[in-house]
Amino acid sequence: MNNLAGLIPLLPWLAALWIGVGSLLGRNVGEAGENPTARVAIGAVFLSLVLMICLDGMALWHGTQGQIQFFPWMESGNYRVIVSMTLDPLSLSMGTLVALVLWLTMVFSRQYLHREEGFQRFFAILSLFSGAMLLIVLAGNPVLTFVGWEIAGLSSFLLIGYAYDRTTAATHATRVFVTNRFGDAGFVMAIALSVGWFGDLEWPDLFGHAGVAHPMQVSLVVGGFLLAALAKSSQMPFAAWLGQALEGPTPSSAVFYGSLMVHAGVFLVLRLAPLLALSHILMTCLVILGLLTAAYGVLCGLVQNDVKSTLIFSTQTQIGLMFAECGAGYFELANLHMLAHAGWRAYQFLSAPAYMHLLDGTTTPPVPAWLARLVGLHEAALQRFWLDGLSDYLLVRPTLAIARDLQNFDLHVINPLVGHYGSSQSLTLDKWEDNLLQGSEGTTQHFAQGRGIMGHVLQKLSSWCQWFEARLIMSSSGGQLADRLRMLGEYLQRVDQFLAQPRYLLLLVVLTFVVIL
Repeated sequence: MNNLAGLIPLLPWLAALWIGVGSLLGRNVGEAGENPTARVAIGAVFLSLVLMICLDGMALWHGTQGQIQFFPWMESGNYRVIVSMTLDPLSLSMGTLVALVLWLTMVFSRQYLHREEGFQRFFAILSLFSGAMLLIVLAGNPVLTFVGWEIAGLSSFLLIGYAYDRTTAATHATRVFVTNRFGDAGFVMAIALSVGWFGDLEWPDLFGHAGVAHPMQVSLVVGGFLLAALAKSSQMPFAAWLGQALEGPTPSSAVFYGSLMVHAGVFLVLRLAPLLALSHILMTCLVILGLLTAAYGVLCGLVQNDVKSTLIFSTQTQIGLMFAECGAGYFELANLHMLAHAGWRAYQFLSAPAYMHLLDGTTTPPVPAWLARLVGLHEAALQRFWLDGLSDYLLVRPTLAIARDLQNFDLHVINPLVGHYGSSQSLTLDKWEDNLLQGSEGTTQHFAQGRGIMGHVLQKLSSWCQWFEARLIMSSSGGQLADRLRMLGEYLQRVDQFLAQPRYLLLLVVLTFVVIL
């Protein structure tokens, strides 16, 4: 049975592959292809749920299996990454809930998305996410967790932009994707530091080595993981993206931002509990950031006038409290809170369309009187404390600027190197020299005459250099050398301009600290 545990995340991925290949071959397209698509996707997740229940039964009867290793994935010297799973109470309980919610969501989506143009695309992406989320909770080491982490993020981006012909959906999908990449950078840093300092990457071995390591090393590793957790669960200072992620269909909102993916950060913190307990500073930071996010969610939720927005800010409030509970050391309470909230919030999101019909035009409740009296606070809540604009300024705009820089670098440096000059005009060395020697009024500036023995020697040397330049560099036979030198100078100048940007200087400073540490 333990060997079959590897099929739990694999089955939904096989379903996504079947749906994608079938759509490309024209077999399960249109309304006629909806039933086979839904049956395969629902059946794969249902089998994963059955396997999870079997593992739960074995754990109750024989005890949890702990770490299960399948085969080596990557090996280099003394370092290796093993395909493994952690079957402890934390992963089994969360894995069962994940499989159950995914199965119910897919059953719900079968009718909800009936005759939608992107029916097959939706189920393929949701199956991809299902495998990724199951891998996150069952992975036996942070590398496999990161694989699921990234695939879940990609699925989120694709379903936020489900209606890709709408500018708002595409823009919000990009914002969410870019914001989460900053958290992913912390995840990568934590993995790299773990490999360099501790060697082993399996969760139990990592906890054992970190227990005897230097406190600063432990804090840096845990800090990288916590950065990823804060971003994935939309906590301060990354709280802005969750309110922008409601562009996708209701079922995707239920599993992504209501019950499952938004809890992935909490799950990672719970997984890191043995390490987090070693750093009181990071635990204090979790309490502060969690409470700030909870207050942000409460105030923003009170001024919303639609069901999904109200639910999403309520979710953000509850997750902020979970982070605060972890920071205070109440990990078991946070685990129970996470499981109960994930199940309940999935039910609320899936019931939201029916609830809207029951309202039958009824207006939403007014803003509380106490908040209405505080005009400044009310305005700040309506503007979501201006975090959307601040996030764009600090995260999205620098990323887009780097993208433009890379595009310009490719256009002006890489393309000429491979022979694609575009519309650029070459400037020969003789023209450059003429421009250099021209004064402000267009008159040629002559070099000063040398005096004394050394002056005559230098003047003679200058004449020889001028003869060499005129005969061998500027001549038609040697003109290509001048062009190459000119191009090399331009390339170096452009590279220097790119690296002189403040964002690259900051990046070099950060890399310097990483190397030193």
